[in-house]
Amino acid sequence: MKHESNDQTTWRCDKCQQELELTKVKVKYMEGNFEVDLPKCPSCHQVFIDEALALGKMKEVEEGLEDK
Repeated sequence: MKHESNDQTTWRCDKCQQELELTKVKVKYMEGNFEVDLPKCPSCHQVFIDEALALGKMKEVEEGLEDK
């Protein structure tokens, strides 16, 4: 995925060059299933998870599930 800088921030799939669309995505970790809105390529369906989400909220959820 690459980020293009202009008046309005857009994310494009590096593979398909399609603009990512915010879509509900099913995320599964261990025994938990979650639905979250994430940028996704409409062509190859690759999902983009930014660093802040991966190291922030997702890490909190992961640690909470591991503690159970």
